[in-house]
Amino acid sequence: MSASTISSRPQTHFVRAVLRQRGFRRLTSVRMIAQFGDGLFQGALAGSVLFNPEQRAGGMAIAAGFAILLLPYSLVGPYVGVFLDRWRRRSIVSVANIVRALLVLPISLYIWGGEKSPIPFLLALVVIGLNRFFLAGLSAATPHVVADSTLVTANSFAGTLGSLSYSLGIGAGAALIKTVLATSFHGYALVAAMAAVFYLLSALVGRTSFGPDELGPDAASRTRGSILAALGETSRGTVAGVRHLAAKRGAAYLVLAQATFRLLYGVVLLASLLLFRTVFNHGDDVTGSFGTIANAFLAGGVGMLLASFVTPPITRRIGGWRWVAIVLAGTGLAILGFGLPFDPVLLLGAVFVTNLAAQGIKIVTDTSLQHECADEYRGRVFSINDTAFNLTLVAGMYIGALTLPETGRSALVLCVIAACYVLAAAGYAALGGRWARRVGDDIAAPDGLLKRQAR
Repeated sequence: MSASTISSRPQTHFVRAVLRQRGFRRLTSVRMIAQFGDGLFQGALAGSVLFNPEQRAGGMAIAAGFAILLLPYSLVGPYVGVFLDRWRRRSIVSVANIVRALLVLPISLYIWGGEKSPIPFLLALVVIGLNRFFLAGLSAATPHVVADSTLVTANSFAGTLGSLSYSLGIGAGAALIKTVLATSFHGYALVAAMAAVFYLLSALVGRTSFGPDELGPDAASRTRGSILAALGETSRGTVAGVRHLAAKRGAAYLVLAQATFRLLYGVVLLASLLLFRTVFNHGDDVTGSFGTIANAFLAGGVGMLLASFVTPPITRRIGGWRWVAIVLAGTGLAILGFGLPFDPVLLLGAVFVTNLAAQGIKIVTDTSLQHECADEYRGRVFSINDTAFNLTLVAGMYIGALTLPETGRSALVLCVIAACYVLAAAGYAALGGRWARRVGDDIAAPDGLLKRQAR
């Protein structure tokens, strides 16, 4: 069922218009359940390395850990997009979660034993890779459950509620570690194992909520043939996806803006982790440190939730490109104002603003990709965007590892990062603003933009 068949009458971007769509409510439930499990699993995995009294890691080791977990899938992400445009996305949603549930259990056993083996990391690579595949499939499926005119609100709510669920999963894991379980390999292993329940529940909801072809790709545009033939088409399909994205200048500028944000965010993220591990960790209390950083995730979740409410009305009024420029500049100012005092409470304010900006940019970027890119290319362009999303974060963390002290406290680095955010805002305002003024804004006036593209 395509978005155009859901409703032919005019619809607003307001929440009620989106929530009236049963398919959207069900797709969002699938996302929220799975991402709560992600929070449990990834929080336990990180905690077993970063906040375990039996194992401590420095800045370069943290950056290397993120690289190990994110880069392998990122390198093949655009190729996976070809399959997103071939396979039923309902099957992707359910099968990916079932496989993740099965893999989490042996990983939990390895964490329980505290074994220093590459096997759990290799299995974690697959779990997190399948997560990115799963999320890209959800993004590509969203236009099939809501009307085009409500995509910005749909992306706002779905992405933000998913991220909030992820933060709540981390918070729930931290609460269990502090109150019921121990800050040890055994405690983290039990939290990680709980994620399997949520992956299975998400798979069940996705399987029972939609028909086989309801989430796309459309039967007319889906490529058929053997898997070997699909693998042979991968490189050509990826190149075609890149060309298609490059031809959609508004979406391409947003992908670049988001990648720049993530590059700088990588430095800020590493600095924050090191600060919570050292400067803000009085008396070497790793349990308290893990709880404090869980508060940071909660502050970030609140920022994302607020972004879901303010982004749709603001972008309808001023345009997506202006909102992206504003939040980029605002992030730089927040880092200066809240970050430089190096106070744990004030730093939560910087986390709040940064996550609000990150989610606001993501909402605008996803909506632009959905509006501008044809359905037969949508899986590929979302995978390309996802690759840039992860690669730039890891690159930023390595930059941070090379420039930050082991405590993470460096006024010079924070000032440079803040200045770069402001410069990025100015650069995007010049490029993205010029293009939007030339062809129209795809969020403030999506119908007009689509008509111009059809000419």
